[in-house]
Amino acid sequence: MDPQAAATRLECRSILGMRVHATCYADAVQRIAAWAGARGSRYVCEAPIHMVMESYDSAEFRDVINGADLVTPGGMPIVWMMRLLGVRGQPRVYGPAMTLEVCEYAAVHGLKVGFYGGTEKSLRSLCSELRRRYSGLDIVYSYSPPFRSLTSKEDTQIRRAIEDSGTQILFVGLGCPKQERWMAAHRPGVRAVMMGVGAAFDFISGEKPQAPMWMQRTGTEWLFRLCCEPRRLWLRYAYHNPRFVVLALLQLVGSQVGTDVLNVPASR
Repeated sequence: MDPQAAATRLECRSILGMRVHATCYADAVQRIAAWAGARGSRYVCEAPIHMVMESYDSAEFRDVINGADLVTPGGMPIVWMMRLLGVRGQPRVYGPAMTLEVCEYAAVHGLKVGFYGGTEKSLRSLCSELRRRYSGLDIVYSYSPPFRSLTSKEDTQIRRAIEDSGTQILFVGLGCPKQERWMAAHRPGVRAVMMGVGAAFDFISGEKPQAPMWMQRTGTEWLFRLCCEPRRLWLRYAYHNPRFVVLALLQLVGSQVGTDVLNVPASR
């Protein structure tokens, strides 16, 4: 997709005040590739229930997501909401799968990619696995940041390293909401397409198991993840999921279906 094609109008829907775009893998990959080729500073988010509810609870975080260049429906409940809000046949556009799609495209078309986040072990395994899958994939940058706030000097060094590497697409795996805030804070400083892909690093590297496809399709992936990491995830799911169901139903019952149309330009 050339820059002019990437500027085509893209529908979106508001889910509890947070916008999500009506896109698919092919469309998302082509837009990301066009932006990467133009070396603009962009960021892309993938929306599960967790992100929607974090956005609902925080006006500041909602502005971060609504300021993204592309927000894909990553969780099946978000996909179902998009369909109920009038987007016929809306598919899931899921972070781990989108990571693979973009890496495959980058390998074929010579785009330079980088990775920011995860542990050193998972990052090594991730890069090794992606190079095995996609011959010619040009991974020019990878960094596992410390689990603490960075100093101003460290942040400047990281931005300079990303820039010097020539990275065109930077996959960010810090988890929601940290990765989205990081991407928003680093636009326009990082001249790359930053993609927040959540648990993709751990899934693709094999560090953590991924739910069977039937659970992904039926929207029960959360149950699989809860069984794998109960201590870390039980409070998130217990707090967010029931509220989302109630609030989403209230939105559907209490408002008319409307269409928000967003112009997504190829460059700013």
